Amino acid sequence: MFSQAYYLIRSRADGSYLVAHPHKGEKTNENQRPDASFLLLFREHFDALSYLNTHASGVVDRFTVESIPGTQIDHLIKRWSFTGVGVVQDPLIPKIEFLSK
Repeated sequence: MFSQAYYLIRSRADGSYLVAHPHKGEKTNENQRPDASFLLLFREHFDALSYLNTHASGVVDRFTVESIPGTQIDHLIKRWSFTGVGVVQDPLIPKIEFLSK
């Protein structure tokens, strides 16, 4: 995971990253955090663009896609206090694999 580059979607307005909150609005047990946020990672630049075009077609111009080396992901998770990452397997459905630290 750390030897390749990943792509992130970032807001042009405030610089925040696109994240997933898989437990928001659910009743959770004591092991789950209802406020958990997972940074969404894409393996290819075109996957990130496909995600935006499919799920945010009206506001695509408000976001940018940027790359990050795998070695910097841990630092980014700590700096922004994310629970983990969500690696997007299929941007159209979307199918996401969540990994927590």
